[in-house]
Amino acid sequence: MLRFKILSSVVPLLAAAVFARSEIGSVSHPCIALGETSVELTSLFWTAGIQVAFTDDPAQATVRVQITDDADVADFVVVDDGESEEPGACQANPATRLVAISEQSGGGRPTIYLSSEGPADYRIYVRSKTFSQRDAAALIVGAHGGLHHLQAASL
Repeated sequence: MLRFKILSSVVPLLAAAVFARSEIGSVSHPCIALGETSVELTSLFWTAGIQVAFTDDPAQATVRVQITDDADVADFVVVDDGESEEPGACQANPATRLVAISEQSGGGRPTIYLSSEGPADYRIYVRSKTFSQRDAAALIVGAHGGLHHLQAASL
């Protein structure tokens, strides 16, 4: 009976480890390379160095991200047709920053208001098969550690 109890407690742990391994090692999540560092979205919130949330209320936002139709005025441009042309650009390494999108705002996490109108801390242009506008907003805010664009520039 004791062996059955041990086995029944180990099986869920093994299943969780296999799931976490495939989730962490996967490059199917939106990812951007910034010099020697890469920033990747993850669904495993406990592995994320930064968590961001989204709001529909501009008064609750700590960071405003504007969606623009002009790539020339954007701070962050994502245009792709799938796989990266740069091999290994977003391979996991010790410098990889993981960003998770939380369903709850507050708790010190940046809260993003995504809009097509200004004013904005960041402006993004997204035409992608793999990135959504929310993904791109989360990545740009996560890449800057959740700081406003103007705050990051003055550091």
